[in-house]
Amino acid sequence: SHANALLQTEVEMFEKWYRKMEPCGPSLRLLSETHGAPPELMQVLLQSQGSGCAATRGRYKSKSHGATDYFVGLTVEQKYELAERELTELRDEIQRMNEDSEQTLKNLEAVIEEAEVWWTDVKKAISDFEKDIISTTSSKKGNIVASEKLLRYMEEKNRQRDLLREKLRLKNYLLKGYKKKLQQQLTQKEQTGETLCEVHLQQLQVRNAQYQEKIDEKNQELLQLKLTSGKTVQVLNLYKRKLQDAMEMSMSLMKDISQRKELLEKMEREAALVEEQRAKAESVNRQLRKQLSDCSVPPVLSYVQKKMAVTDLRNSLKAWERKVAVAEMSLQSYCRAWNQVKMSGNQH
Repeated sequence: SHANALLQTEVEMFEKWYRKMEPCGPSLRLLSETHGAPPELMQVLLQSQGSGCAATRGRYKSKSHGATDYFVGLTVEQKYELAERELTELRDEIQRMNEDSEQTLKNLEAVIEEAEVWWTDVKKAISDFEKDIISTTSSKKGNIVASEKLLRYMEEKNRQRDLLREKLRLKNYLLKGYKKKLQQQLTQKEQTGETLCEVHLQQLQVRNAQYQEKIDEKNQELLQLKLTSGKTVQVLNLYKRKLQDAMEMSMSLMKDISQRKELLEKMEREAALVEEQRAKAESVNRQLRKQLSDCSVPPVLSYVQKKMAVTDLRNSLKAWERKVAVAEMSLQSYCRAWNQVKMSGNQH
């Protein structure tokens, strides 16, 4: 399998080289002269081409004609030459790719630098607009003053745009004059025989077309960057609104946190007061428990006897109270009789 893999690699490399050649003999010789291929390799290519063309003409008509065919292989020197040429081509291709990548990187860096300068101008314009217009609109002076200031701002921007347009028009006029002067010089050189040759003119035309394509590409990139900048401004405004909402939410949360802190401090003070009251109640409870544990209860029979004695005493008390009432009534009757006796004695 290892030998088959090596043969497969050699066959792929040989086929890649063979596809670069033309299918006919004179073209192969021409390519060998142009590409500098060795004659041994070209002989192998011609033999392989002859065998391929014979195979396309149909089947062999006899066995003797088929016996003349033989296997054509590459020698070690030819394989080495072929591999060396393939390696050289790969190195050249890598070098071209590196050069193209460096050029592309330089172009992208220039585009990024231009975009950064343009984005700086855009941010400056946005900050000026927010400073001059949005701050006035959000203030308490009223909508009339804000509208007037907005109109003045737009008029100022239009005036600056007109000045820039006039400046560009003058520059264009100067460039047209310079172009006319160069055309006159070119006409004079053509008249004096100092004109450019046709090949140089074609090269300049080709370069001009290439530069024009690059200018179109840069314009497309500039348009894309403008679109990207517009999207970026929209995203920036969205994030500003989100930031404002987050700040408002943060302020409400801070207020809520301060209120909860005050409520927590109040609860802590109440908890301390309740803890003191609980300690006092616990001390009273301990004293009552101690008194309860020290208390001695008399026997039940003694309690019944004393209860009966109390009942007897109450009954006797009631009886004596009745006796006292009767005695008082008797005393009153005796007092009345005595008074009557005294009165009758005084009369006599």
